[in-house]
Amino acid sequence: MNHILSERINNLAVSQTLAMAALARELKQQGKDIISLSLGEPDFNTPDFIKEAAKQAIDDNYSTYPPVDGYLDLKEAICAKFKRDNNLNYTPNQIVVSTGAKQSLYNVAQVMINNGDEVILPAPYWVSYFEIIKLSGGIPVEVPTSVDTNFKITPEQLEAAITPKTKMMWFSSPCNPSGSIYSKEELTALAEVLKKYPNIYVVSDEIYEHINYIGDYCSIASIEGMENNTITVNGVAKAFAMTGWRIGYIGAPEFIAKACTKMQGQVTSGASSIAQRATKAAVEANPSAIKYMVDAFKNRRQLVYGLLSEIPGFKLNMPEGAFYFFPDVSYYFGKTLRGTEIKDASDLAMYLLAEANVATVTGDAFGSPNCLRLSYATSEEQLTEAMKRIKDALS
Repeated sequence: MNHILSERINNLAVSQTLAMAALARELKQQGKDIISLSLGEPDFNTPDFIKEAAKQAIDDNYSTYPPVDGYLDLKEAICAKFKRDNNLNYTPNQIVVSTGAKQSLYNVAQVMINNGDEVILPAPYWVSYFEIIKLSGGIPVEVPTSVDTNFKITPEQLEAAITPKTKMMWFSSPCNPSGSIYSKEELTALAEVLKKYPNIYVVSDEIYEHINYIGDYCSIASIEGMENNTITVNGVAKAFAMTGWRIGYIGAPEFIAKACTKMQGQVTSGASSIAQRATKAAVEANPSAIKYMVDAFKNRRQLVYGLLSEIPGFKLNMPEGAFYFFPDVSYYFGKTLRGTEIKDASDLAMYLLAEANVATVTGDAFGSPNCLRLSYATSEEQLTEAMKRIKDALS
């Protein structure tokens, strides 16, 4: 029946992270003991003070349509958060609250990208960037990195990727899937290249900002000369364990924020009124309120690094943020394991699901075909067992 559907949907790839998570759930329902390391979702509950704010919102009858771009007091709280955490000076008319950071990204793509515009994607990149850009008529231009460079691009690579058709660059820091964080010095060097091209805009995805093990954090919009050419994307899903609340937001030049509000007004209108009240409590809280989660992730990172280091052929770095490892597994390509030929990372991911009952995600989904993404957002007991299974399956 594909001929009845639009070319747009026929050409759209399925999210491989969600697809692997769905497959893992299906196998669990069949009675298989699957450990899923595929989804990027904290295994903590939303903090009680945020839940209390949502309950209060229900009692206060926040049950009507909110403003399309978000409640004013929430946008003011987001401005204060940007100033406190990122040294960014946004006003409420530069903020748009959306149904998750994914919608924030989609809004930006729809209002900024014309057919044939090129968008630079340092690889690895989050799985949905590529398809959102493509869906908006843009041409993703991948700039490869490797574990040897800590999955970061250089100014020279950025300069070489720019053409007269370049409209934007999209990246995340901390990066999903690699966990790499660009330092202020590294961002400043990239900014020096970008400032030579005043018509190029940057999308800086900072959703993992607070899940940071090195302390220092820099937003590229805070670098002199970049504030008017950067769209800062953030949200509460990861740091506050609020994936199901579906709230993201942007800080952007006012003309872009207005365009995103116009787009959102025709697609989803405003984000959930109750979730917005909960989000206000989250962004107003001192980041120390979630330190217990970050500390747990940091301990798991150390555990998994040690266990992955014992697996022959896995080449890895120590992630600086987020909750993923992204080892280079190309050592296994071309080998046959228990009768299964491993041609690439996708084959290896399916082999580990079948032989080890562990769900991972192929690096192909993130523009890095030599790698696998493993999430450590689960218990230490599950992680220890998963690493043992992977090691046994590859021995």
